[in-house]
Amino acid sequence: MRAKFILPSLIEAKGPFWRPIKYSLFPPLGLATLAGHMNSDDEVELVDEHVEEISLDDEPDLVVIQVYITNAYRAYALADHYRGKGCHVILGGLHVTALPHEASRHADTIVIGPGDGVFSQFLEDFRRGRPRRLYYTLRRSFERIPDLRRDLIKRELYLVPNSLVVSRGCPHHCDFCYKDAFFLGGRSFYTQRVDRALAEIESLPGRHLYFLDDHLLGHRYFASQLFEGMRGMGRLFQGAATVDSVLRGDLIDKAVEAGLRSLFVGFETLNSTNLKAANKRQYSLRDYKAAIRRLSGLGVMINGSFVFGMDEDDGQVFQRTVDWALEMGMTTATFHIQTPYPGTRLFDKLKKEGRLLTENWDRYNTREVVFQPNNMTAEALKAGYDEAYRSFYKWSSILRSSLAHIDRPSHAVRQFCYSAGWKKFEPFWNAAINLKQLGVARPLLETLLMTERSAATHPTKSRHYAPIKR
Repeated sequence: MRAKFILPSLIEAKGPFWRPIKYSLFPPLGLATLAGHMNSDDEVELVDEHVEEISLDDEPDLVVIQVYITNAYRAYALADHYRGKGCHVILGGLHVTALPHEASRHADTIVIGPGDGVFSQFLEDFRRGRPRRLYYTLRRSFERIPDLRRDLIKRELYLVPNSLVVSRGCPHHCDFCYKDAFFLGGRSFYTQRVDRALAEIESLPGRHLYFLDDHLLGHRYFASQLFEGMRGMGRLFQGAATVDSVLRGDLIDKAVEAGLRSLFVGFETLNSTNLKAANKRQYSLRDYKAAIRRLSGLGVMINGSFVFGMDEDDGQVFQRTVDWALEMGMTTATFHIQTPYPGTRLFDKLKKEGRLLTENWDRYNTREVVFQPNNMTAEALKAGYDEAYRSFYKWSSILRSSLAHIDRPSHAVRQFCYSAGWKKFEPFWNAAINLKQLGVARPLLETLLMTERSAATHPTKSRHYAPIKR
């Protein structure tokens, strides 16, 4: 059998914050995992349109396409093209699960929910000539999921080819998140076996890893055993976690001992009423500050995520958020315009209230306004979002956030280099991507992630969480 696995590219205009580097960071692990179900004598190709041209002259027996909201129209165009040639097209992914009736118009088969639990059954049916139109499973487990086909991944095209996933989903249930819809009817958070995760880590070359898990610290026992097993491997890694997981117990200390150097944290908003309305666990600014002090004390850089446009936000939210993030010494910040993805409770709410401005999925990219905000105009929300990025990444702002760590000079210098490296040296990264020289750029990434040895080798010193000058 000849099978082609495709991750379509986004279709959108290049705006002021278009960053090609974002789409050249990680390979499509989901498709590579599905490819692991193929037989050894099958002819298999994996194409990621973000980093390579796709040939449309071929006629594979099977075409597997991953669909998310901002590549949906491109995915449908590719699906229609191959169906026109007589190829069997199967569509899956977040957007297919959210809008199966829309997706089914462009597919011979669709998959609702995680595809790795049903793909082997689909292949068995397909080889017998009796594939179904719809596949769906309540089974949520890493068991019986094959090792992903890393041999199909063109490592040289990615800045972080050593990305991996050791857990699925998240234990929380926020109204704006796709997760509950994607895992509807089954477990929404589960993990690999520790020994299997460690074996995958051991198999990866180089030092730098990126865990793409929604919540790497979400299962305390699993994460603790994982970090214990990683001690002494000499790895450096990044991941994502929540405020409460940083503050609870010594799990974050174990992560640092294992090589954690940067953490993505979803602060989302400084307004507790917004958090309550979104069904997100409520934190106080005191909790936020405590988590930041703890991470900074351990030498961990912080990428803070913030959402603008929640119902309690007004025109002052943008600069207020930027000033707070700089005062707290945030290493980098990722800002988003609130986006009501179909399939979420937020989408249903805003649609019922008649506040959706468009259902053009290309615009659901967190950089455009697709709904009517509550306390400002759509134009003000867009302008405030743009200004927040400009304000946070000014040279003076980068210096200000770094100087928040002046009591730890080496950490302050490293943070300055890291912050400037991502935003101010963007032309370097883009040139490396365009010239296919990411192998040259990776050592710089690892250098930026390095932290002083005292935090990594003597974590107990950091557990006192001495106040940091703000």
